[in-house]
Amino acid sequence: MKRFLPHIPPALYHHRFRLLWIGLIISVSGSRMQFTALLWHVSTLSSEPIALGLVGLARIIPVIAFSLIGGAVADVVNRRTILFITQSVQTLTAAVLGLLTLSGNVELWHLYALTALEAVTFSFDLPARQSLTPNLVPAKDLPNAFSLQSIAFTVASIAGPVLSGIVLATPNLGLAYAYLINAVSYLAIILALIAMGDIPQEHEAGTGGGINLSAIAEGVRFIISRPIILSSMMLDFVATFFSSATALLPLYTQHILHAGEVEYGWLSAGQAIGAAVAAGIISQIDDIRPQGPILLGSVVVYGLATVLFGMSSGFMLAMFALILVGAGDSVSTIIRNTIRQLLTPDYLRGRMTSVNQIFFMGGPQLGELEAGLAAQFFGIPFAIISGGIGCILGVGAIAKIWPSLGRYTGDEPLAAASAAD
Repeated sequence: MKRFLPHIPPALYHHRFRLLWIGLIISVSGSRMQFTALLWHVSTLSSEPIALGLVGLARIIPVIAFSLIGGAVADVVNRRTILFITQSVQTLTAAVLGLLTLSGNVELWHLYALTALEAVTFSFDLPARQSLTPNLVPAKDLPNAFSLQSIAFTVASIAGPVLSGIVLATPNLGLAYAYLINAVSYLAIILALIAMGDIPQEHEAGTGGGINLSAIAEGVRFIISRPIILSSMMLDFVATFFSSATALLPLYTQHILHAGEVEYGWLSAGQAIGAAVAAGIISQIDDIRPQGPILLGSVVVYGLATVLFGMSSGFMLAMFALILVGAGDSVSTIIRNTIRQLLTPDYLRGRMTSVNQIFFMGGPQLGELEAGLAAQFFGIPFAIISGGIGCILGVGAIAKIWPSLGRYTGDEPLAAASAAD
């Protein structure tokens, strides 16, 4: 760590990245508002924990089915065009959800089906968006760009849930308006994409840029051949599978804390508050070393904070624990994104991101299903505490299987990063 002085983050000097960054803050705020409202909505239609866990299942099945295709598309089709399409479809999905709720005829299956449709678009949106970032800033500013993107997501993940809690608790507003506000928020990304203009991207020479099984398999082989990338993905999956209890927050708020919508909104924002603080600090640090040990340590903090959250019976302690959870996750996310993007050629970034999407979406979404099942049979506190312990044990297992991850400093050349353990 060379210095820690307040300054304008270098990635924001690049006009097109700045447009995307501002658009993300607005759009993701709406998305987080909708997701927070949707979980509360499910809890009003069913008091069974498994009903909340099924939201995770509805989100992960489309990701598993379409992520690899989405990554291959992002390496061939113009990434800006992909984002136009995905953001437009998500706008319509949120609008339909809001109108259905206003009609008073919404049922659980509607929530699951529209959540699944949104997850399909996300399978194409994320590879395109993350792969687009290295096309907007030079390599030297990429870690800073990902740090700023993390800030955008975490700031939005604070504003969205807090606003959702207020909207849910406000007479004459409620669930439908949380969904409709989200529909409007997607316009921020669409307008940013229009203002950016054309964005060139590299294609693999000599392949014709095809979308086929061979292209998808190439992306999978690349990741398998890079222990640092593969182990970081496995670490993400294991940690979030065990420590994901976000879906249980509505029932936790109502039955453990005996609180209402506003408190639920703040708890839903707790992780994002911790993540924002951590990301803000990292954005002011020019160089993070050694990346491997810091990555492993941050996930251990994530697991320990989850245990503390599960043991909490008061609002303030629960909030503090969730802030720690978010801080650990933010540091982990920034380092993982930096490692993967810098060690991946541009023509493979979409496919790499699509495989990573299965890990980082699969972990928390399957984890929410697991947490719902555990809570159904053993209670909410047990589901959360046992998950935190499982996360810590998982870090130890990953460090033992891939010792190169713990030794990784961030200075190694590509050849070293691709060497076998």
